[in-house]
Amino acid sequence: MIQNLNKQSFSAYGKILRDSLPNRGFPKGDDWTESVNYFTPKDVSFVRCNAPVYIDFELGMTVLAIRSKEKTICFYLDKPICLAAGTAFAVLPYQQECSVRMSVPTGTVFEQLGSFSALENLKIGDRLCLGEIYTLFYREEESGFLFKGESHSMYELTYVDRGQLHCVVDGNGFLLKQGQLMVFAPNQWHMQYTDLNLSARFLTIAFDLDSELKLNLSNRIFELSSAEAVFLKQLLHEMDINDVFSGDFIRSNLKMLLLSILRDAGGRKKRLKTPVALRNENIIVSRTLQYIADHVYDKLSVEIVAKETGVSASHLTALFHRQMNISPGEYIRRVKLEESKALIREGKMNFSQIAAALKYSTIHHFSRQFKDNFGISPSEYSKSIKAE
Repeated sequence: MIQNLNKQSFSAYGKILRDSLPNRGFPKGDDWTESVNYFTPKDVSFVRCNAPVYIDFELGMTVLAIRSKEKTICFYLDKPICLAAGTAFAVLPYQQECSVRMSVPTGTVFEQLGSFSALENLKIGDRLCLGEIYTLFYREEESGFLFKGESHSMYELTYVDRGQLHCVVDGNGFLLKQGQLMVFAPNQWHMQYTDLNLSARFLTIAFDLDSELKLNLSNRIFELSSAEAVFLKQLLHEMDINDVFSGDFIRSNLKMLLLSILRDAGGRKKRLKTPVALRNENIIVSRTLQYIADHVYDKLSVEIVAKETGVSASHLTALFHRQMNISPGEYIRRVKLEESKALIREGKMNFSQIAAALKYSTIHHFSRQFKDNFGISPSEYSKSIKAE
């Protein structure tokens, strides 16, 4: 980053001249040789001489780079200066070209020290590039909610505003509590559910993100500070305003939030067990969850699913309890009931057809499980949708 040229920042390398002085402070006489030198980005190199060097900008935005103790310091040259003898420096244009007036003792020879090629690092650019925002939902889900899982090519952020939410990510189980946030990486399979006795209010955002830096966002739970929570509050506020500038404010606040949590070294990755011990278990759980999602319309049981995933029913039950705090039988039940809600919303099938499609033994069995899980009957749920 380029520094401002002032007496304090430049004192170690020379002095700043008063531009009100005659000839802007440059010496005159036969003992001094004055010239105007032109520079382009292609011909920049460090030089050094054993005498003072007077430099003043003439044309174009000009950068003065000084190499000191294996580091380079860059100043925006907008004042006449005198470099101390023995100072290694380079003059370069901030854009296409520049020119400077230079005066050195007659007969001075510059020592060539090598090229300078870090101009791209001088400008303030984006290290984190936020792309499109695809979805932005603030939702409240009842107890017993279950999202059966997906993976997609974008990032997805989940922030719990109230209650708690279970997240399973590639076989790892995480519990998000109020004020906590997770980010799922592109193509990272994830599913979510709430406990049977607790609801949850949470925000989800799907977006593209690109960076030359290594992003350490996924598989971590972030505890948001009060300042970071303000970004989310402003983001939600802009959803309500929804004017011509709201999209820009939403993007700005999301980017500020991501930058803040990336900078925060206090985020801790929460694991259920050590990585080595968990690896095989993750594969089994992930394979099981995917199988259930793909075969929701088949007749499913713990024994059937365990056989298909190559483990015993007792081992699968132990893994589910350990990693997801739920039994595989309960998980199957929730997936089928969530699918039944989707079918009711579509309105193409009656309750008997839905029960048969999802392989319930009877419509009464289906209706009883639906009410036990959601607190209302299928017909009451259907009426509530039509009333919306």
